[in-house]
Amino acid sequence: MMEKFRVLLADDHAIIRDGLKQILADTDDLAVAGEAANGIELMQQVRDHDWDVLVLDISMPGRSGLELIHMIKDEKPDLPILVFSMHHEEQYAVRALQAGAQGYLTKESDGELLVAAIRRVARGGVYLSDKVAELMVRGIRPAGETLPHNLLSDREYQVFNLLVAGRGLTEIGTELSLSVKTISTHKTHILQKMNLATTADLIRYAVAHGLADPADF
Repeated sequence: MMEKFRVLLADDHAIIRDGLKQILADTDDLAVAGEAANGIELMQQVRDHDWDVLVLDISMPGRSGLELIHMIKDEKPDLPILVFSMHHEEQYAVRALQAGAQGYLTKESDGELLVAAIRRVARGGVYLSDKVAELMVRGIRPAGETLPHNLLSDREYQVFNLLVAGRGLTEIGTELSLSVKTISTHKTHILQKMNLATTADLIRYAVAHGLADPADF
């Protein structure tokens, strides 16, 4: 009998986990052997067991997926990570790969592509869509030339994307399990680092740099 890759699923939505389990149940070489609904559960699973591949949502309650990638790589540097996210590649793919993930796939992808991506990452490969590969190349800039949004920390970048998406401070705080005061401080730092004044300026910047779709506004 073919040995199956042990897959750990980390997503805070049970319906997503159930759907992924159903998709992988039809494969001969992939088996969902563990689940996590938040960062605490995920780190416990990572510490307590050995996995062949982690399928990780970038938007987890509490700690962001980017923070979790760094933490996981500190403890289990050889654990392959495929990020499976609702966010378009322009928003998080490059940062996820720089943090240590081996692949990035959006939740708009079909089941066949998901299975192929998990297999490639589990076998030690890297999964890059054409769009992500293009973003990686575009991200190689002359020495000393850094775009303002790349100056943001991972948490600040997460808040930046939520502000651009039209979320209010209270809503962002609830989603990230942080106080409104903390989110407000992050917003202040974001505006200072990017030399901008308002949320409208952030939106214009995001559209101009391909970090948001103009059709959404």
